[in-house]
Amino acid sequence: QVQLVESGGGLVQAGGSLRLSCAASRNIPSSNAMGWYRQAPGKQRELVADITSVGITDYASSVKGRFIISRDNGKNTVYLQMNSLKPEDTAVYYCNDLLLSYKWGKGTLVTVSS
Repeated sequence: QVQLVESGGGLVQAGGSLRLSCAASRNIPSSNAMGWYRQAPGKQRELVADITSVGITDYASSVKGRFIISRDNGKNTVYLQMNSLKPEDTAVYYCNDLLLSYKWGKGTLVTVSS
């Protein structure tokens, strides 16, 4: 069973940057489109960025131009570079494929202070 382990979160001031990583314990088919999701307190989990097997990316309007998703298939790892962070980006961030094929990991907490 594939386990997803997210890391890289922390406390950062508004305008700062963080780079999140999501490592899979076993090979994930490179054909799977992968995504980063987030869940803020009291809100539903939402997809914020995704990347196809050939590197085509898409972003939620709230993060477009600030976040960059990438993947390294050889390392079974997906990254999320987050720039110009805002307090409203505060959430627990998770990764999964777009079919939600895998059990959710514990996520990594991102807190952006104003």
